[in-house]
Amino acid sequence: MKYSAAPAGQRLAVLMATFEGAKYIDEQLRSIAAQDWDAIDIWASDDGSTDGTVEVLQQWAANWRRGTFTILRGPGRGFADNFRALLVNSAIEADYVCFCDQDDIWLSDKTRAAIETLRPSGDRPALYCARTIIADESGRELQRSPLFRRPPNFANALVQSIGGGNTMVMNRAGHRLVQEAARRTPFVSHDWFSYLIIAGAGGAVTYAETPHVRYRQHPGNLVGSNHGWRAFGERILAAFGGRFSHWNDDNVRALEACRDMLTPQAVATLEMFREARRGPLLERLHKLRQSGVYRQTRFGQLTLYAAGLLGKL
Repeated sequence: MKYSAAPAGQRLAVLMATFEGAKYIDEQLRSIAAQDWDAIDIWASDDGSTDGTVEVLQQWAANWRRGTFTILRGPGRGFADNFRALLVNSAIEADYVCFCDQDDIWLSDKTRAAIETLRPSGDRPALYCARTIIADESGRELQRSPLFRRPPNFANALVQSIGGGNTMVMNRAGHRLVQEAARRTPFVSHDWFSYLIIAGAGGAVTYAETPHVRYRQHPGNLVGSNHGWRAFGERILAAFGGRFSHWNDDNVRALEACRDMLTPQAVATLEMFREARRGPLLERLHKLRQSGVYRQTRFGQLTLYAAGLLGKL
């Protein structure tokens, strides 16, 4: 494990959750090593890989000169708990903290673009996320992820996760906030949870139009792109097949565990949303409208209200 000194305010911690990623992880790490940023600590939590992933990580750790490179044993319960184990790790201290998948490709300016966006927030909790370049297995660009134009805030976060974890960077205050929240409760996914907590606590959330990550699509992806008929079908299934309702159950339960972290406005929005999920039909729809929650697209908003109509919210 190597360590390099860094000027105050410059250290970045990369939280990487790995599992059976040997085929792509070397390219992911090469793209991190190529970042236009000097002080980078890697924290890799492996969830029990048997395909050589750990060996690749060990080779990189032996030669890493940008900061520390720490390999941890994950809890073995899936990607959400693996990222949670990293989030609650008190040994991870940095000026900026980001999530990292094992099979993407970062453009060389990803880190700098995110940090330059976060700096003006100072000590206020802040989260940066962005669009992605959707790529095939070889890393060739296929298309861009949707461009969302409505503002990122808690009313949106309650019903939609807009930024992939592979694009997210938090400042120190944002990381500490999410770290404390993660200590209190499990969550559906690390990226959605971070968006919920930082937005709900009155932090600054930026969704950037310019992508800096090639998001590789392959059969092993746990979460795919939002484009195409397959993705369309999956969104319909989530809305009307019960998944969306189960996710909302989990998110509301997690937010209740962190209620004291939320602003009064966020608490009021959460309460109105809770009421919109139960009771008579007309009352549900009225409370849903009053809550002000929204999704980013017209189709998304339609499915939101349809889910409310059918009692699937």
